[in-house]
Amino acid sequence: MASTTDDPVTRRDFIHVAATAFAGVGAAAMLWPLVDQMNPDATALSLASIEVDLSPIDTGQAITVMWRGKPIFIRNRTPEEVEAAKAVQMDELKDPVARILGETVQEPATDEALTKSGYEQWLVAVGICTHLGCIPKGQRIGDERGPFGGWFCPCHGSAYDTAGRIRLGPAPTNLEVPPYEFLSDTRIRIG
Repeated sequence: MASTTDDPVTRRDFIHVAATAFAGVGAAAMLWPLVDQMNPDATALSLASIEVDLSPIDTGQAITVMWRGKPIFIRNRTPEEVEAAKAVQMDELKDPVARILGETVQEPATDEALTKSGYEQWLVAVGICTHLGCIPKGQRIGDERGPFGGWFCPCHGSAYDTAGRIRLGPAPTNLEVPPYEFLSDTRIRIG
């Protein structure tokens, strides 16, 4: 008997088409987690750079932003704080080295090395105490800023000056400075 193209669709034909479609969708659903796991996770994405608008920060105020899962302190220092930081002699410091992330050349921990030229009023530092990883106080108005006017870690008494340099207490090193650049007078990119 000869077959024609006018043969009606049988139930068996429908089941074959439906089963094939169901298997295709199931295979795609099982393959998706394998493909999706190749996307970067949240920790890899957090390594990217961030941009921060500095215009709302008044003189003497500070903010905290998160970058790479770390708090970053950004302070708009007063002229008095800038002058106090510049007046510190290197022999007064516990750690005379500027800790700038990504830099291989060690510079002295002068205020000029820890800030950007032309933007000396802005201090950007990783807000983690170098003793045991606490977050020092001194960001909010009314916080204890310690005897040197910068930050104070009440856990063990480490005190930092207005340039983020360790001056008193058990912390062994200065606050680190993340890589950052000024995009304009009121905007920076960290990372």
